[in-house]
Amino acid sequence: MTIRSISYGGGVQSTALLVLAAQKRIDFQLFVFANVGKDSERAKTLRYVEEYAKPYAAKHGIELVETKRVRRDGSTETLWGRLTRPGSRSLPIPVRMSNGAPGTRSCTADFKIKVVGKEMKRRGASKNDPATIGIGISVDEIHRANNRITEPHERIVYPLLDLGLRRIDCQRIIREAGLPVPPKSSCFFCPFHRPETWHDMRREEPEEFEKACQLEELLNQRREELGKDHVYLTRFAKPLRQAIPDGVDLLPMFDEADGACDSGWCMT
Repeated sequence: MTIRSISYGGGVQSTALLVLAAQKRIDFQLFVFANVGKDSERAKTLRYVEEYAKPYAAKHGIELVETKRVRRDGSTETLWGRLTRPGSRSLPIPVRMSNGAPGTRSCTADFKIKVVGKEMKRRGASKNDPATIGIGISVDEIHRANNRITEPHERIVYPLLDLGLRRIDCQRIIREAGLPVPPKSSCFFCPFHRPETWHDMRREEPEEFEKACQLEELLNQRREELGKDHVYLTRFAKPLRQAIPDGVDLLPMFDEADGACDSGWCMT
């Protein structure tokens, strides 16, 4: 029997898929949460998964499993750990270059796609019998839907697009199920954050904001040692502490989206 699973991100769209599965409106009884690390995911997303998503899934007979990236020696690797490892030159996240453009990234492939794919292979998925993986992209984010990044033993589908549901519909579905609407899921240091997200983080999660600032400083310290230009976590070509000033309620261009992971495996 072909494996059917949702790539669960802990955010609005994939939580709506969890409710839809519980209501038998979509045919998925397996949800896989690729946790990029307790030190990397936003704390409020991890709290939501533990306090609401997992109990709800269990109540409705849905298997929600949490997976992590495991090295060949059996140890767990987190995205934060890769970025901060002593002597590391790795830049797997889409940091902003001096012109504001995002750099290349491997974080989604290494810590989401491959981790879910490994779980699918463990469960018996193969090239000849690929697993069906549902991704939580809604109609208002249809531009994120693509099949470019996938594993050979997987087939990607978009249940929310098939049902014609928008993000606001997903929020309604979650509320009507008696669940609180989850926060937007992401790594707390993701360069794809909108300025308003950074601003809210500085005000509401100052410890995460400070850690993001320290990460940016560490990356640039290393780049200076290599004789390379600085990189940034925002498109403003200045350090995060300066780009998102403390105590300011509005910033220029707050209505302009910085973008999002275009694969749909993150921020859902």
